[in-house]
Amino acid sequence: MSNRRGEAAALAGLLAVAGATHLLRPGLYDPIVPGALPGPARFWTYASGVAELAVAAAVANPATRRAGGRAAAALFIAVLPANVQMAVDWRHRRPAKRAIAYGRVPMQVPLIWWALRVARAAR
Repeated sequence: MSNRRGEAAALAGLLAVAGATHLLRPGLYDPIVPGALPGPARFWTYASGVAELAVAAAVANPATRRAGGRAAAALFIAVLPANVQMAVDWRHRRPAKRAIAYGRVPMQVPLIWWALRVARAAR
């Protein structure tokens, strides 16, 4: 497996695991859905899980990898408000939990970069 395919497979795997956990353990994600979004948090949790699974499939398929990488970057941008919400909500928690919440926000930057790198490498 080439390094480029390996990067795409790893990104697809990350997205698939994230999507599956949104669907299998939605209670973990419901609390970080920004209240400004209309409707119940559970809808947004499931919708983001389905989106992650769809994007994972697009990244995994060489024929759709370029679009999938771009979609992954857009998805990482779209979930940034939830990560900010988590950081705000967890600001009074134990230091370890705060570190997790605060770390999720800047982690979006390398994830976006990675997704765009996969998109650019696709032929």
